Amino acid sequence: MLIMNEKIKAREVELTGLNGEDLGVISKDEALALAKKHKADLVCTSLFSSPPPCKLVSRGQAKQDAVKEKKGQQGSSAPIKVKEFRLSAHIEEHDYDTKLSQMRKLLAAGKAVQPVIRIQGKEGEAARKLLEQLVQDLAEVGKKETGLQISGKQATVKLLPI
Repeated sequence: MLIMNEKIKAREVELTGLNGEDLGVISKDEALALAKKHKADLVCTSLFSSPPPCKLVSRGQAKQDAVKEKKGQQGSSAPIKVKEFRLSAHIEEHDYDTKLSQMRKLLAAGKAVQPVIRIQGKEGEAARKLLEQLVQDLAEVGKKETGLQISGKQATVKLLPI
């Protein structure tokens, strides 16, 4: 919550100027007059001290900064989407190239991919080699988040965008 100009309730404020200079403790009315004179906003930076620290910020800048900060917090809290690709251990070359290009596009767009290879019988070693080849081919756009995970029925690895 941004508290600025007339919404500040304190009688006195500890004021910082437009260029970061300390102007000392002055009355709220004096600070508002200075803000109007310099065509700036008076912004309260903390309510937890007395007198509250306030600063002069060029008009409109405080709201823009608050909006940018809020957008930055929203973007970072969203988890990265993971696209799963199912393959078999004995994949044809053309099919491999197609899946590879799809994974490359998604990694370049900032999305994570997770190739999953189905294992039947004694295909474990072939599946591991295929995953290693995929990781190597996608090295310029993605990096491993997890190591190669080979369980009874499948082998998988998770790749994050660089």
